[in-house]
Amino acid sequence: MLYTGVLTKMQTEFIDPIQYYLVFENDFIHMNQLMNKKIEMKLIGHQCLSCGLDRPIYRQGFCRTCFFDQPYAGGWIMRPELSTAHLDKEDRNLDYEKKVQLQPHIVYLANSSNVKVGVTRKSQVPTRWIDQGAHEAIEIVETPNRYLAGITEVALKSYVGDKTNWRKMLKNDIEDENLLEWRQHLKQFIPDEAKTYFLEHNEETHIQFPVEQYPKKPNSLNIKKEIDFVGKLVGIKGQYLIFEDNTVFNIRSNEGLVVELKV
Repeated sequence: MLYTGVLTKMQTEFIDPIQYYLVFENDFIHMNQLMNKKIEMKLIGHQCLSCGLDRPIYRQGFCRTCFFDQPYAGGWIMRPELSTAHLDKEDRNLDYEKKVQLQPHIVYLANSSNVKVGVTRKSQVPTRWIDQGAHEAIEIVETPNRYLAGITEVALKSYVGDKTNWRKMLKNDIEDENLLEWRQHLKQFIPDEAKTYFLEHNEETHIQFPVEQYPKKPNSLNIKKEIDFVGKLVGIKGQYLIFEDNTVFNIRSNEGLVVELKV
C-alpha cells in the first residue's frame, strides 16, 4: 500500500504495549501492524505545520517565519519558566497564551535513559512520557499554571537531570529506579511558591513499548540527505521507528516533511 502525507508526531494509545498511529490528512496508519514488515520511505517535500506552505522546515515542524512569529512556537514552550500569561502579559498572542499557560500543569520524573525532571500540561499525561520513551514515570507537583511548573523544574534541575540520552533509551540500556524515593528526596528543593502543590500519594506509571529488537548501535536516519530509505520495522519507542539494520527515525524531529510511505 502507498501512503502520502505530512509527518506529525505519532498519536498513541496507552495500553500494553503502546499503540502508535501515524495520522495523515486523509488517512492514518496503525504502525504496530507494520511490525516485521518492510517499509519504504521517500521524502517528497515540505509543509509548514502553521502556514501550510512548501518551505524548508526550520524547527518544530515550522518554517523560519512561523517559528519566530506564531504563538505556539514561543520561547515559553521549551522554557515554561518564561510564561507570563498569569501576569496578563503578552508574548505573541495573549489569548492563546492564556489558553495554554493558565491550565493545570504537571512537574514529573520520568526514567527513559536516566531519571529526569520535566513539565507537561496535565491533559498530556501520560502522552508526554510515552513520547519520551520513558518506561516509568511519576508526578511530583500539579500547579494551576505553566509558570509555577516552570520555576519548579528549574529548581529541581540542579539535583536531577532534564535531558534524555536518546541512544541509551533506544538501546534499552536502562535501570529501574524508585521514583517514590526520588520524589521524596526532591520535595525539599521545590520553590516556596509551589510547595502547596506537591503530590504526596501518586503511584508510578509503567509503560511497555512494542519493540522486538533493540538497536545495538542506533544510527539516526537523515531523510533530508538520503531522500529514500527501505528497512524492516522491528520496534517503536518514544517517537522513534526502529529498523532491523540499527537505523532509527525520529518522527517528532521530522515534523513538517512530506513523505511517501510504501508498505
